[in-house]
Amino acid sequence: MFDFSVPVDRHGTWCTQWDYVADRFGAADLLPFTISDMDFPTAPVILSALQQRLTHGVLGYSRWKNDDFIGAITHWYQKRFDSVIDPESLVYGPSVIYMVSQLIRQWSEPGDAVLIHTPAYDAFYKAIEGNKRQVFSAPLQNTAAGWLCDMKALEAQLAKPECKIMLLCSPQNPTGKVWTRAELQTMAELCARHNVRVISDEIHMDMVWEGHQHTPWCKVGKGSWALFTSGSKSFNIPALTGAYGLINDERDRQDYLSVLKGQDGLSSPAVLALVAHIAAYREGEPWLDALRAYLQSNLACVARALNGEFAQLNWQPPQSTYLAWIDLRPLGLDDEALQKALIEQQKVAIMPGYTYGVEGKGFIRLNAGCPRVKLEEGVKRLIAAIKSLQ
Repeated sequence: MFDFSVPVDRHGTWCTQWDYVADRFGAADLLPFTISDMDFPTAPVILSALQQRLTHGVLGYSRWKNDDFIGAITHWYQKRFDSVIDPESLVYGPSVIYMVSQLIRQWSEPGDAVLIHTPAYDAFYKAIEGNKRQVFSAPLQNTAAGWLCDMKALEAQLAKPECKIMLLCSPQNPTGKVWTRAELQTMAELCARHNVRVISDEIHMDMVWEGHQHTPWCKVGKGSWALFTSGSKSFNIPALTGAYGLINDERDRQDYLSVLKGQDGLSSPAVLALVAHIAAYREGEPWLDALRAYLQSNLACVARALNGEFAQLNWQPPQSTYLAWIDLRPLGLDDEALQKALIEQQKVAIMPGYTYGVEGKGFIRLNAGCPRVKLEEGVKRLIAAIKSLQ
């Protein structure tokens, strides 16, 4: 029913990944596998819904707190995650990172610490340090059983008096780890024990692969917590803006909404974002499931190509996300030299692992959310760059 194999030319559309690749990589003529959006058109049901709204012709101020938007969210959580959520706990925001930043300010003071699992999404560091908070790190361990968190080491960090918030990425970016329910319950108990509030960023919740199950934080949370997410990754609509979430404590929720409306003046949402989410969550499931199958095949393609050339890597696709987090340390490469070869020789842009913290050294993050023909070309160039350094 859906064909994800046809390339779409994104040049000249003010596209961050294609038109502005030089901002990060210093060259404009690169084949990009970088920022986590996809090179696919969004679901036809969403495009149809947007067109209908545009045909209406009036794009005035709107409200996010309406039965259609809230009903679509509660329907999605019930259908996809077997979760019954309280509609009164829902909040809105222009983006997940905005919502994260606001709660960091609301729940801590300058100089306090926010704990993250590392390697971590680079925007987490910016949100924490940009708000003059400290970053506390809980490094994940890469084991034969997958990425694991040392819970004793985690508790030692949570127990420090300056640690006020745990900022969780679930599923985890960049490793693709899917937290088990038991792991989440343990973390919830530890945070409650040490009076640490939790913010759970679950924007990749729909991109969990076979054999794994996403557990929303609302199923395990204790004390004060927030869950923030969006359909932007799943349905490739980040340019519409718009996110939503749950804040369990009523006072915390009202404080958040008061700043959103009174201080920041952001209570009127982008109406097309509401339209897109409603269409996605009510009618977009068949498209999403077809996309998920295509992305899993893409990741398997990366594994075959890399392991076929470098058996010592034994790279396995992640448990979630379309982001291939590739450990190149067995090859003994220099990170800077590899980036130089990728950019200058192969004309390809792939995110260096050190972007996500010191634990990312020796890794790369390759965005596989694209037509197969592009992915195959990118992996071919990656292999050529590696071989040029051996």
